[in-house]
Amino acid sequence: MKARQERLYSDVAFLSGIRPYRNYKNPGSLNMAADHISIEFKKAGLEPEEQLWTARSREYKNIIASFRPDDLRRLVVGAHYDVAGNQPGADDNASGIAGMLETARMVTENNPDPGYGIDFVAYCLEEPPFFGTEMMGSYVHAGSLFRQMTPVIGMVCFEMIGYFSGEPGSQEIPPGILQGGYPDTGNFIVVVGVDRHRAFNERFHKLMSEDSEIDVRLASFPDGGGFAGMSDQSSYRAFGYKAVMINDTSFLRNKNYHRKSDTIDTLDFERMAHVVGSAYYAVTGLGK
Repeated sequence: MKARQERLYSDVAFLSGIRPYRNYKNPGSLNMAADHISIEFKKAGLEPEEQLWTARSREYKNIIASFRPDDLRRLVVGAHYDVAGNQPGADDNASGIAGMLETARMVTENNPDPGYGIDFVAYCLEEPPFFGTEMMGSYVHAGSLFRQMTPVIGMVCFEMIGYFSGEPGSQEIPPGILQGGYPDTGNFIVVVGVDRHRAFNERFHKLMSEDSEIDVRLASFPDGGGFAGMSDQSSYRAFGYKAVMINDTSFLRNKNYHRKSDTIDTLDFERMAHVVGSAYYAVTGLGK
């Protein structure tokens, strides 16, 4: 299934172009991002809803849109729309939001029957100072599913999916991280999980990598710390849900991480489209 580069580019361009930057201190900018996401969900034929909570006396929101909302079992597909500090955040994480939105479009356009419903969720407050706390938007959402006793088959996190390089030596592989046959050229994408959810991780990876036009690797870690827990998937694991992250290895490859140089011109939209197209098969195929 082919994702459309022009739609990915349009989403990243809008989000990374918001000023002031969409960090937690600029609620107006965060609302601009949330409104864009809601509009795109509506264009795809979905009905977005807001999930509100308060952190440091300010109100923040998740945007949620559900495909096959009447199906009892749910798969969560999410990405965060806030940035760390004063930087455009093209890869971190406009690319993830663009991937999530494009997956939602592809799902509604093709109308698959996976045997479960899919909840597409755009989170706020993934970045510091809220990362790892109960104020993360993903923690708020995961907690609401847990309290409602929703049967969640898993969660998929789009986190930094747009930075690639064909240069040898462009991929950093520190000792103990992503070991086991990983190339030193940053032209692959990784499905990241933890060992206790190995069957889910391997199933998702198998579906995503079959006939893929991009090299899809699998990294499974003993626990949810460090690289394995660096985004919203960690919130779902806290409630016992299976979760994976799709990632371009972040700071191990992209030296623009959390810097003002994280701009749209550094991203590879052809490869990003391959990532999203491959992820579509896994997102819609877990029940087969």
